[in-house]
Amino acid sequence: MPCWICTERWRLACLLFIGSFFVCALRVNISVAIVCMVKSGTSTTSSNISSSVAATNVSICGGSLPSSDSNTEGEFDWDKSIQSIILSSFFYGYLVLEIPGGWLAGRFGGKKVLGTSLTVVALATVLLPVLARQDYRYVIALRMIMGLASGTVLPAVHTMCGRWAPPGERSRITSFSYSGYMFGSITTFIFSGYLCADGFDNGWGSIFYLTGGTCFLWVAAWFWLVADTPESSRRISEAERCYIVSSIGQKQETNFKVPWRAMATSKALWVCLTAHFCTNWMHYTLLTSLPTFMKEVLHYDIKQNGLLSSIPYMAMFVISIIGGHVADFLQARCISTRLTRRLFQAVSFLGAGACLVGVGFVDCEHRSLAVVLLTIAVGFEGLSYSGYIVNHIDFGPRFAGVLFGITNTVSTVPGVVAPEVAGLLTPNRTQEEWRNVFYVCGSFTLLGAIVFGGFAQTDTEPWNSVPMETEYSVAKTEPEMDSNEAETEMDVLDGGIVGLLPSRETKATPEI
Repeated sequence: MPCWICTERWRLACLLFIGSFFVCALRVNISVAIVCMVKSGTSTTSSNISSSVAATNVSICGGSLPSSDSNTEGEFDWDKSIQSIILSSFFYGYLVLEIPGGWLAGRFGGKKVLGTSLTVVALATVLLPVLARQDYRYVIALRMIMGLASGTVLPAVHTMCGRWAPPGERSRITSFSYSGYMFGSITTFIFSGYLCADGFDNGWGSIFYLTGGTCFLWVAAWFWLVADTPESSRRISEAERCYIVSSIGQKQETNFKVPWRAMATSKALWVCLTAHFCTNWMHYTLLTSLPTFMKEVLHYDIKQNGLLSSIPYMAMFVISIIGGHVADFLQARCISTRLTRRLFQAVSFLGAGACLVGVGFVDCEHRSLAVVLLTIAVGFEGLSYSGYIVNHIDFGPRFAGVLFGITNTVSTVPGVVAPEVAGLLTPNRTQEEWRNVFYVCGSFTLLGAIVFGGFAQTDTEPWNSVPMETEYSVAKTEPEMDSNEAETEMDVLDGGIVGLLPSRETKATPEI
């Protein structure tokens, strides 16, 4: 077994993986749970129309939809508009603390911020079944609180990785830490479907109790096992501590002078933001509404629904990893970074959009084809990891964290709006209405392909060279260095971590 697997930094990565898993699981569990929380007949404008549509689909789909499905399922008479608000309410809170979360993590430490955030999210999750039975407005309030707390998570994870991951391991440690998000989607969709059908507390209640309750176990382990920095860890070996500190560089103070005005007028940033926004419209539409579509149009039962809703995210996980290797291979073959970024993002947008529009024309009788098309569509989204997501680092490596915070804040708006648009477009739950939802997604992917595919920039922006007000305790070994030479090298991690390390001594440090 390689020695690095047993190191403290990789134990941290494992805890971050599990933490990322819970962040996603507690976010998306409502997407499946709401299918069996709400009475089937409440989201239609006419019960007679609903009954005839259901009867027709039972016949077409071989009786997969039980005849008792019409009005006896679920506890709540929430119409489509209420369901849409509940699904989108998380993002009202989420977009508020995306940029401030970075300051909080830097000021109080990633350990405290991440642990506190998930404690709040877990508590709100276990309270949701009780308060939902009082008033749906409590559910909206709880989901907004969960969004507020979750908004600080990404910056906190970035902070922990920046302080613990040596330059040569940053991509591996961070990508592993964040892969928990995809597994959170996959696992939650699968098990929530089974819990909805066979769990305790009317099925849907068990989803929130189990996911929230097990998250408390992670929080306890997190506060017990983790330290903010290698210097403050009581479990790390002295050899590993020296390796990490000497590799990263010991920082006394870090104050970035962010060129806000120059960023605001940067063409590269606006192009990247457009791609981020368009991707998130598709992503959040599917993340919040896919289980509902599986039930209303394809008429899968709740167990099949959860399993099949998870398959597209399995494809996304695989494609994102393969796409990263292919992108590096193409650049190694002398294909420009700009062309690689534009190509991958354009293929991602056009492939996903075409598949989603195709889904709108697949009826219940051919529902297996719809699942295949949805899987391919979400798989194409995985190519974005080699497109716009990396692009922040291309044109503004020194401020990649700030840039990602800006684009991610604006691109959280689709999380608020997209579920409500889907609800407004599908009042009668028909295939034709859902086709319009996919048309909207396809329109955004086409816009993103045109803008990013035609105008994406990878050359470093002039404002990236603005002097940085930072002091370091690492001694300079070459005082005669020319004033135009860089005194430090920057190793920028995908997602926005910027590490400053000594340019000569660090490279000779043996790996522990």
